[in-house]
Amino acid sequence: MTDLNIQNFNRSARYSVLNKYGKFERVLIHGVKYILTINDHGNFEILRDQSLIIENGIIAKLFPKDETKGTVDMNAIDLIYDAEQKGGVMMTPGFFNMHTHPPMYLLRSTLTFTEEDLDLALKGMAEIEGKMNSEQLYLGALGDFTEEQKSGISFSLSHYGVFDEIERAAVECGHWVINCLSAASNSHPKNNPALVAKYLNGKNHHTTPGVALHYVWKADPIVLKEIKKLLDSHDTYFTLHVAETEQTIARCVDKFGERPIAVLEKYGLLGPRTIMSHCIHLTTDEIKLIKQRRVICVHLPTSNLLHRSGQFDFKAFHDENADELITLGTDSVVSKNRLDLLSEALAAKTTHQAHHIVSYEELFDMCTARPARLLGLKNHGRIAVGFHADMAFWKIKDRGLMPYDENKPQTLLTNLITHGSRSVRDLMINGQFIISNRYHNLVDESNLLEKLQAAHMELRKQ
Repeated sequence: MTDLNIQNFNRSARYSVLNKYGKFERVLIHGVKYILTINDHGNFEILRDQSLIIENGIIAKLFPKDETKGTVDMNAIDLIYDAEQKGGVMMTPGFFNMHTHPPMYLLRSTLTFTEEDLDLALKGMAEIEGKMNSEQLYLGALGDFTEEQKSGISFSLSHYGVFDEIERAAVECGHWVINCLSAASNSHPKNNPALVAKYLNGKNHHTTPGVALHYVWKADPIVLKEIKKLLDSHDTYFTLHVAETEQTIARCVDKFGERPIAVLEKYGLLGPRTIMSHCIHLTTDEIKLIKQRRVICVHLPTSNLLHRSGQFDFKAFHDENADELITLGTDSVVSKNRLDLLSEALAAKTTHQAHHIVSYEELFDMCTARPARLLGLKNHGRIAVGFHADMAFWKIKDRGLMPYDENKPQTLLTNLITHGSRSVRDLMINGQFIISNRYHNLVDESNLLEKLQAAHMELRKQ
């Protein structure tokens, strides 16, 4: 990870830098007015007036702010964050984006080719995508991750046809990424299971390698068998689009004689490390099998609406007690022009309101602790001792959060979700302030945007 830009810390009196070299191994966060998190029992919880000590990226202590003097050895602290100033801050865990295609950030606005013929628009977008070189793929991924971070996202599950460029971008901006590489890809036709195996066998990756597949019908039986071997030998993640449209199901039936869920079951590809996105056109029996196999499902309400794919049946999952497997994702900026998970949470609530009420507390869990739990990441997704210090800081005295009921501070959660993320005030990932005072500490965003615009126009010329 690039060294932090300490100058950004000087923009606010909230920060007191005690270690001038920018190596903040021990951080004191003092006087957080409200901490919104999920507790040991899986329930939403609000902690008031707390302080934290972060040591080497881990939450080492969490205690009432009034006990700071007797708890903290100030001589050992590298950085102090004073959360009491200017009306105080609210803190949440960093969010989990369970489905994104990072390099496609460079293709923002490409669906405006034609709204009348979506298939034609998607085909045109894919043709541009196939022309992207390595530098452009990296720039797109860096644009994606940094925008996600400005929305409070600290962890992303990437589904794409390249690995190295996504790895490079994640390292540069300090982002947690499960980096799933396509074993069969539209835009990267040379991809195969052997290429994926190369990365699964590699060492010292910043990102976590995984396996991806666009749709079941894009692979042949040999590829599916090879993917199964990879999953058995590496105990890694497998992600793909499933039942996104009736057309993709029909293509699977034409090729395999069965629907996607049946094909995945036949080849042993349904399991707790399988992450299926969209999952719109499913039968009741398929939902029952998903529950039995503990498959993770990613709901993408805005993408589904904009692509006219259909509507995810949240109530059907609830009726089968399978809603605990549902998480949220943004998709790429081609499918949703705002990499903001809170707006997806709101879309999930409003889309299903007529048939099933999804509570704000459940939506919060879907963005934080639930995906970490389902992915088997025991020390992510919550604000608690022993967990990675991945936390978003929200200024309480801000549009959208105020006014709220001080006697019922859970109203802050409803305000946060219904208003959206705007731009997070500060973001800590693995104990380091990636964003402070709304400025990115690792990436020059102005310079990045200029590079993205130039690269985008060059692609359009092609």
